[in-house]
Amino acid sequence: MPSQVLLIQGHPDPKGGHLCHALAQAYADGAGEGGHAVRTLDVAQLDFPLLRSQHAWTHEPLPPALAPAQEAIRWADHLVFFFPLWLGDMPALLKGFLEQVAREGFAFAKEADNPMGHKLLKGRSARLVVTMGMPAPVYRYYFRAHSIKALERNILGFVGIAPIDETLIGGVEAMDDKARTKWFQKLRELGRQAR
Repeated sequence: MPSQVLLIQGHPDPKGGHLCHALAQAYADGAGEGGHAVRTLDVAQLDFPLLRSQHAWTHEPLPPALAPAQEAIRWADHLVFFFPLWLGDMPALLKGFLEQVAREGFAFAKEADNPMGHKLLKGRSARLVVTMGMPAPVYRYYFRAHSIKALERNILGFVGIAPIDETLIGGVEAMDDKARTKWFQKLRELGRQAR
């Protein structure tokens, strides 16, 4: 059955041309071949301020540039995030984007008797495609993929997105063309399946 897939490019360089962009294109190509509807959000192309206070998050309106992002998330039934691991975590721009869009009334609703709130983005799945300089097993087993687990549990899971799968791509600085091609083929196949 065809899916509605939203690709969220989290690489903060607005010039593009990085491995994350090529991986996203491979996924998009595969999703198109699989008959899935695809939309793309490039966080580096969006103009929005970072949140600087609890008051801003709870009382100030969503920046107008992010209203289409919320609409695209609402439209999707599968979200795919692409980003490089920087200092052990997602780039600050992607985190700032998520802080802005995952607001009360859109991503969750408070409930007096439930401190976890009501998850408003249930029914959506996700995949995280993360590139890194270190070998992926070192990040996963030595560092325990702490930042990925926090994103899955504290942000995506909190608003109801599940299941969440991971594609961790390590050693990118030393990667040759053959290895890159293999990853592009893998992402293309994931796109065909909208997984």
